[in-house]
Amino acid sequence: MFSKPNRPTPTFDATQPKRPMVASFVAEGARFRGDVMAEGDLHLDGAVEGDISVGQLTIGERGAVTGAIRAETVEIRGQVTGTIIARQVRLCATARVDGDISHAELSIEAGAHFSGRSVVTATAAPMMEPLSVAAE
Repeated sequence: MFSKPNRPTPTFDATQPKRPMVASFVAEGARFRGDVMAEGDLHLDGAVEGDISVGQLTIGERGAVTGAIRAETVEIRGQVTGTIIARQVRLCATARVDGDISHAELSIEAGAHFSGRSVVTATAAPMMEPLSVAAE
């Protein structure tokens, strides 16, 4: 009379896609010193002094990075001083980049400023490895 219906027990299925991750957001006016590493996405409207290694990086018009960037895709509307390693890089009209870019795909909109070398690579380096710059 009051019996519960038999329901299948939930199981983990490795073939199912991962649950989407929420992007991290650094608001305008926020300033960070140090390295940032995340598997997910980062939207940056503040400033970071240090290396960034994320899945997808979007730098807003007021965003700024001083350090190396490593990501799958990078969209820049603000400022970057340092090297960029990514499969896809997009410099929007308001972007200002001073540093080298290693990429498989690069697009530069009219009005963007880019001072450095563009190096085409078949694939970007593996993600989530610490970035290091050798001092000589």
